[in-house]
Amino acid sequence: MPKNFKQKMAPAIMQQALAAIFTVAACATAAAQATYPSKPVKLVVGFAAGGPTDVVARAFADHASQALGQPFIIDNKPGANTILAAQAVASAPADGYTLLFGATNHTMIPGLYAGRVKFDAVKSFKPLCTVATSPTVLVVRPGLPVKTLADYVARARKEPGATTAGTAGVGSSGHFATEMFARANGLQLNHVPYKGAAPVVTDLVGGQLDSSFATLGSVLPHIKSGKLTALAVASPKRSPLLPDVATFAEAGGGQYSADAWYGVLAPAGVPDAVVQKLERAAMDFAKSATAVEKLRGLGLDADSTCGTAFAAQVEREVATYSQIAKDLNLKVE
Repeated sequence: MPKNFKQKMAPAIMQQALAAIFTVAACATAAAQATYPSKPVKLVVGFAAGGPTDVVARAFADHASQALGQPFIIDNKPGANTILAAQAVASAPADGYTLLFGATNHTMIPGLYAGRVKFDAVKSFKPLCTVATSPTVLVVRPGLPVKTLADYVARARKEPGATTAGTAGVGSSGHFATEMFARANGLQLNHVPYKGAAPVVTDLVGGQLDSSFATLGSVLPHIKSGKLTALAVASPKRSPLLPDVATFAEAGGGQYSADAWYGVLAPAGVPDAVVQKLERAAMDFAKSATAVEKLRGLGLDADSTCGTAFAAQVEREVATYSQIAKDLNLKVE
């Protein structure tokens, strides 16, 4: 056999071998996706156990475990305003076995920590579905001489900087919600940052603070008891938990919306077959009577925005919050 014949055959044999290897690997990958999940799934939460995000995550994990036949294990990784949790998921294999259970503050990270994180809040993740939303509601203290949203705006406009608006801290969702409303209406509110939502509510009820753009769950009991007055809900539609309270649009406040979301994100590149199974589990969870009842007890609405719609929402929020943080020169250490 001529020597050059052997030399010509060697590359062909190698190509065939490589093709066979790739085919076997592709089949193995397809089989793995078809049987997903075949082992426990880790759901990373950037908050301590017991908080709203953790409670919702555990409810979803219970549902997903039953729906998909494998345990969904909560991994609480609090710290650095959820950056630690997001980083852990962004750097994990994109196989669907490490997921992030996040909330709205995920989209605030780029603006507050620009250049200081090792992941991209948009490009490093595949947003799967939201499972719940928490409407933002404008509440005022007892005795504040306003009865409607129009009254509140008129008072704030008449005395710039005189109306106090408390939030859970600089760079919190309430801070951004407050600033967004003030900008939309040409108002100058006196932002008062606290260390958490609880002291905000305490000072509101006590009359030391005028108002707050608060998550509904944090103030719902006090609205129900009459200790606080809700002027408007920052959602596209009225909340079933406060059916008599108008939306901002209905109350003349324009198309202002500041819902906080809770949802599931995966590392970018997760296979489509895995995405479809997880999205279905999330949608079924949000539709289940058990989830609806549990979430309402927390002041939340069951909601599933999935796929491209959720991805577009994440990208839009990142852009909005980053611009506000830049304009206000917000820096969080």
